[in-house]
Amino acid sequence: MTAAQEDLDVRSEAREVQETDVTTGTTIWLTGLPSAGKTTIAYELAGRLRAEGRRVEVLDGDEIREFLSAGLGFSRADRNTNVQRIGFVAELLASHGVTVLVPVIAPYADSREAVRARHEAAGTPYVEVHVATPVEVCSERDVKGLYAKQAAGEISGLTGVDDPYEEPKAPDLRIESQHQTVGESAAAVHALLTGKGLS
Repeated sequence: MTAAQEDLDVRSEAREVQETDVTTGTTIWLTGLPSAGKTTIAYELAGRLRAEGRRVEVLDGDEIREFLSAGLGFSRADRNTNVQRIGFVAELLASHGVTVLVPVIAPYADSREAVRARHEAAGTPYVEVHVATPVEVCSERDVKGLYAKQAAGEISGLTGVDDPYEEPKAPDLRIESQHQTVGESAAAVHALLTGKGLS
């Protein structure tokens, strides 16, 4: 056997191992009001999943706005476009074995359903988690100062205050983060994934 043939065999074997080693990917969409705790829970869960050897990506809403959706505003149409772009990237990654955590508000039910439908059509697992922190608690946390700016009249169109937020009617999991620690919230999502055979 020549060196070239040996190299070809090695590459072929490596490809076969890689193909059979791909685990099922999943998109976990964490929806909720600003400062509900979505991103904090997502990063806590990401750490747990990586420790188990999973390939994980967090699609942070602020980063997506800066890069993938730069130029979009906050009208209903622009918010929908933003959600669909994120949904497309999430499904693409998940279809290649990545566990994708998406802590993004996605305020409109039809936008979220369109993302779920995309995943279902592709046969890619999709889980919706509603981080159902009340607006009163979110405004006290006010991680980015948005509620204070809205109250001062500096901004308008704040989701859940002067812009709509359509709560999921039947999410796969509902978390009330005001009643548990970040670790407990992440553990609840992890347990859901385990129960569905996705972790």
